Amino acid sequence: MTPQWRKSTRSGGNNGGMTECVEVAKLPHTVGLRDSKAPAAGHLTLTPATFAALLTEAKRNDLNL
Repeated sequence: MTPQWRKSTRSGGNNGGMTECVEVAKLPHTVGLRDSKAPAAGHLTLTPATFAALLTEAKRNDLNL
């Protein structure tokens, strides 16, 4: 089964029509994240619980990066 990679509708196209953002896909038992600029570079896999925690922290702007 080929993953269906998705990105935010807010990612826009301000770079000559190219959108550069993180893409997300539901994978068997995990969630995949990859860079839309370099999809062939591979992807990061997270458990659904870890992905949910990441989203919560990002929405709160509490990632301390």
